Parts: sequence; C-alpha cells; structure tokens
Amino acid sequence: MAEPTTVAGPLAGRSPLGRFARWDVLVTALLVAVFLAGAGGSPDFATSGNLSFALGDLGEIALIALTMTLLVVAAEVDLSVASVLGLSSALIGAMWDGGWAIETIIPLVVVAGAVCGLVNGLLVTRLGLPSLAVTIGTLALYRGLAYVVLGDRAVAEFPPRFTELVTGDVPGTPVPYPVALFVLLAAVTGVVLHATGAGRSLFTIGAQEEVAFFSGIRVKRIKLVLFVLSGAMAAFAGVVFTLRYGSARADNGFGIELAVIAAVLLGGVDFDGGKGTLGGVIAGVLLIGLLRNLLMLNDVSTEIQSVVTGLLLIVSVLTPRLAAVLRERRRAPASPRPPSRKERDR
Repeated sequence: MAEPTTVAGPLAGRSPLGRFARWDVLVTALLVAVFLAGAGGSPDFATSGNLSFALGDLGEIALIALTMTLLVVAAEVDLSVASVLGLSSALIGAMWDGGWAIETIIPLVVVAGAVCGLVNGLLVTRLGLPSLAVTIGTLALYRGLAYVVLGDRAVAEFPPRFTELVTGDVPGTPVPYPVALFVLLAAVTGVVLHATGAGRSLFTIGAQEEVAFFSGIRVKRIKLVLFVLSGAMAAFAGVVFTLRYGSARADNGFGIELAVIAAVLLGGVDFDGGKGTLGGVIAGVLLIGLLRNLLMLNDVSTEIQSVVTGLLLIVSVLTPRLAAVLRERRRAPASPRPPSRKERDR
C-alpha cells in the first residue's frame, strides 16, 4: 500500500527530477505563469483592487473545496453543494423576510446544511449507494426545495454590519475577510489531512477501503462525518454568497459545483481517492480564480468562462489517466522476439 500522505502527482517518477514533476508543483508553476501573463497583458490585473476582488470572488469556491478535498481523498464526492448553497440562501431570505434576527438565521442555516449532508451520508453509508448518483439526485432535490421555500423572489437589505464582514478587507491588506477565514481553515485542514492519524485514515480509505475496514478504521462513520461537514460548509458558503451579493435567491450558486470539482481535481486529488495534497488544491482554486478574472477583464462572456472551467475539469481527469497508462507501458517488460527460422532449425 502506497504511503498516503506523500503521494506524488501522476507525472512523478523515480528519477532525480521526479519531485519537480509532481502534479501539484506543475499546477503551482502554471498558476505563476498565468499571473505573470495577466500582469503583462492587462494593466488592471495586478492592482491591489482587482486582486482583492478576484480573491473575494473565490471565497465560496475555496471554502467548499476544503471539505470536497477530504471527500474525494476518501473516494467519495458531493455534487449537491451548489444546491445546498442555494437552499441556504433561500432559507436566509425567507427567515429574514419573516422578521427573524440575522444572528439566529446564520447558525440555523448552517445546521440545515449539515442535515442535507447527513441525508447524503446516510444514503451512501447505510444503503451502500454510490455518492455520485446520490448527490446528483439531491442536487435536484435541494434546489427544488430552495424554490419551494422562496420561489422566484429576491430578498435584500441585510444588516450592513454583516454585509461588510464579507465584502470588506482585513485592515492594511487587500485580503477579504472570507479569504482570511479560508486561510485559517485551510491551515487546520492541511494539518489534519497530512499530519494526523485521521488524515492517514482518509488516504487509506480512498486507496483500499477493505484494508481500512479490516485495520479497524470506522469507514462508514468517517464518511458520514465528511458528508455532514460538506453540507455545513456549503450552507456557510451560502451565507457568505448571500451577504456578499446582498440578495437571497433560490438560484444563487447555480453551477458552482463545477468550479469546486475542477479545482480539487486540477489540484491533483485523484477522483478514485487515496492521492492528493491540499496545497495542490489551493493552487487549483487560485488558478481557476485568476483565469476567470483575466477572462472577465478581457470582456469574455460567462458562457466562455464556463467552457474554460469545463475544459480544465476534463484535463485534470484525463491527464492522470494518460500518465498512468504511459507509466505502465514503460514498466511492462518487452515482449520476447519470436525465434527466426534458422534458430528453430538448430
């Protein structure tokens, strides 16, 4: 069984240059290249105001990517996160319109998201259903519930002290508050994933679930907790999204799961589980954010931005598979040459 916390990317090998061919290192290099290209191609790209906007625009994707990384490492996935975000926004709008205090609304919404994750987790761990199929179903279910709760209405005029928390920057820096929170949560997640027994258990579950089970790891319980965390984080991202735009709508966050999955897989986390690094995921999130911002500055439509995100998702899935095939071909022993007629006659 491979060492879970030091798994190299799909291009890594045993040569002295292998460390430079790690997938997460290559993504980081591509991130730097995109930044330099953007700074050289657009005078507005590298300004503090634009970078602050670009980072703030990444807030929800980055937060959800943290729990999605843990799930995918454990060989599961949650495609319902965008719908949980939308349901969270709808609940905020309905309760705020009903006269509830925002201090009460926020924790209740996060609990509702955790319940959504619990439903996903129970269907996967107790009924043995594949998470891909389950969360495609709940993606439609939770989005439908969002429309049941709020309909086509939009609710606005939230308290300024709360909207300023998600739109303002940390004093003296161009870093928005949600991004600062992400940095803190990412540090905690990174320590858990790469430096604790819990993280090693996740890699083991993703690589060989049966081995993990017979090693005494509570596979079902851990996966259930991961789905609950994923739902709660998606709901919290819905709070951030709603307050940042100042509008609660049932269609908020539509399609955001594509960017989250693309960032996680682009960061080098294997969709089959058991491989990846959080550092690579962070690089993937930033890469997608900078590309989106650069395209926006060049007046590229949102449709084309979605096409670019989709292409990145395809590349992030296809490249590791092709690299694995090439590695297997290099390692396979050469087929013996059939003897010639003279050799057979001897």
